[in-house]
Amino acid sequence: MTGTRRSASLETSLFSRQGEEPVRRPTMLTVAAVAAFVLPVNAALAGPDRAGPEDRPTDIDLDVTQQVTEAARQASAQRQAAPQGHGGPPLKGEEAAALDAATRQLADTEGTVGVTARVEGPDGVWRGAAGARELDRRPPARPQDRFRVASITKSMVATLVMQEVAAGTFTLDTPVNEVVPGMFPAHPDVTVEHLLSHRSGAQTGEGLVLASRMSDPTDWEQFFQALGQDYGPQDYLSVVNAVPWLFEPGTDFSYSNAGYVALGLLLETVTGEDLADLLQERVFQPAGMRHTDYPVDPGTNGPFLVGAAWTGVPEDGGLGWQSLAGFDPDVFQAAGAAVSTTADLNAFTEALITGELVDPALVQDMVTPRSFEELDYGLGVYRLPDPCPAPGQEPWLYGHDGATFGTLSIALTSADGSRQLSIGVTGRDLTGATVPDLNSLLVPMLLASCEG
Repeated sequence: MTGTRRSASLETSLFSRQGEEPVRRPTMLTVAAVAAFVLPVNAALAGPDRAGPEDRPTDIDLDVTQQVTEAARQASAQRQAAPQGHGGPPLKGEEAAALDAATRQLADTEGTVGVTARVEGPDGVWRGAAGARELDRRPPARPQDRFRVASITKSMVATLVMQEVAAGTFTLDTPVNEVVPGMFPAHPDVTVEHLLSHRSGAQTGEGLVLASRMSDPTDWEQFFQALGQDYGPQDYLSVVNAVPWLFEPGTDFSYSNAGYVALGLLLETVTGEDLADLLQERVFQPAGMRHTDYPVDPGTNGPFLVGAAWTGVPEDGGLGWQSLAGFDPDVFQAAGAAVSTTADLNAFTEALITGELVDPALVQDMVTPRSFEELDYGLGVYRLPDPCPAPGQEPWLYGHDGATFGTLSIALTSADGSRQLSIGVTGRDLTGATVPDLNSLLVPMLLASCEG
């Protein structure tokens, strides 16, 4: 292979920008099924052997969620198999060295550009990073680097919604059309809770929105141009209101970015403030998230892990690797536009679960699952088995994961707020052929968070 990437501690060859295919490696889980919907354009132009943007997986968070769920299961099994009272050494020495090695191993895997991770627990704090900040660039990734946290934004937006519930602005049972008239004209029964819990029936929307800016769905160049364009809530509402919904509100679960874009608009309507200001004033500042923001334009600020996307080799219609330095976060808006660090994500999940941001009774409402079909999902938060719950505490970890077109993210906390972990990874295969083995790092991080 040609091209190199340098990590913080060593130099290894990785991939060229174009024309090199990432090695298919074994993963813990099967790659998620593709496409909950078909883009409303003629996809036949690609031909049976030529992948294009319309062939990319549309359930972009599902692969990550499956791996996080599997990691929690593995960590719980390993913890139970260990001698009673033994949780490993503190976060120094051999344990810290093992986490450093796992971070480098993930970063050195074909298809990964940069990794940053952090664990906080009773035995101390560990943070690590490996790989590069940007595709084919020299600066190494660092633990304090910022990255796009994608759908972890949903937990932040849900926090604002629950603050408005506490203030009496509306209830979880309030139909959203009563707050924003005409939001979903053909679906008057959709409530605030339906949107928070992904039980509205609305399609997820981002694929439809991007397709509306493309004349040829098989053209990767048009796809990346669309990722750099500006979008507003009406772009999402227009497309999801124009297509069939998946089920009647409240009868099933289907992950919907459009639902959270609608919640962002609802918040701006009832408060008269921009969502970015609301998040800064009522979430980021109170939680001590000094390096987190909600950008509305392309570009990066400060040390940043820039997303990157694999599109396939040229002979299959791809463009090889592409930097997402020009990505416009308005593509996801309230569903996934936030930028943060692992330290700030840990601060957020701790502040949320301990009642610093939302009344504890409403926090309990947030973490109570409404659905169990794909995962135990509540209101902007899901739960996983905790490998080492504190005595008398609920046996769950709470948090969220996320996936943009070039970045993966995870943020979890224990039920008592004494332990947190978070991960950011750049580099994604948009052809859907490969998924990074996040569990190679996530499982030891889960175990390292346990008290020795």
